[in-house]
Amino acid sequence: MNLLSIQSHVAYGHVGNASAAFPLQRLGAEVWPVHTVQFSNHTGYGAWRGQVFGADLVRDVVTGIEERGVLPKCDGLLSGYMGDAAIGEAILEAAAKVKAANRLAQYCCDPVIGDVGRGVFVRPGIPEFIRGKALPAADVITPNQFELDYLSGIATKTLSDTLKAVKRLHGAGPQYILVTSLHIEDTPKNSIDLLVSGVDGQFRLRTPLLEISVNGAGDAIAALFFFHLLKTKSSAEALSNAASSIFGLMKRTKEANSREILLIDAQEEFVSPTQKFRAEKIV
Repeated sequence: MNLLSIQSHVAYGHVGNASAAFPLQRLGAEVWPVHTVQFSNHTGYGAWRGQVFGADLVRDVVTGIEERGVLPKCDGLLSGYMGDAAIGEAILEAAAKVKAANRLAQYCCDPVIGDVGRGVFVRPGIPEFIRGKALPAADVITPNQFELDYLSGIATKTLSDTLKAVKRLHGAGPQYILVTSLHIEDTPKNSIDLLVSGVDGQFRLRTPLLEISVNGAGDAIAALFFFHLLKTKSSAEALSNAASSIFGLMKRTKEANSREILLIDAQEEFVSPTQKFRAEKIV
């Protein structure tokens, strides 16, 4: 499997491409990473160095890959944090090129906008771009609960609300929707839910809630879900595999009291998760 991944990148730690690429490679995928930023570390530290790259640089790198004649072999494009709307446009152009070269290729957009408790944390214009342009262009999206609410315009307090919100997003274009970090009325306080909706049905998966605050887990689960979806063609199996791996990764990270996710130390969790969680069909 060959995947083009256009995301942010850090030299120290694991967010963006530094979080998504290695798990994919560990599973056997060839990853072609294109960076939208190059920072010393993630911004959660409050201080960092580096640069945000311009849209033209992203276009130039993608054009160079295209000139190698390999886009027909590209199975999908994964995008995460966009930096600004102009970079978003460059990402959608890249997705169009990949799909033109391979009609079976898919575009997975992780719509990084914000989170519960933090609100919107991206630059002005990005949320509107994602809702107006990236969402209709995507085959797969992986919002967290806050992003699902923003994109759908529905406050998700119950399972019924969540399914209505997901249905509204399907109407905008995506065939597969993975909702992460979902906590609704029937979610126990010591648990966290994930929900997937696809052409093969709707499924929910519940894991214990780990009290841990780190960056990069969302980037990793989006990549893992996309990989397993392309490989298995099953929403439920992709959700089960991705969630099980991320739980193992986060458990190891919490046990070590690490500020960064232990992507390397816990790499066996991507191939053979210690604990397997099963997605259950929503009736």
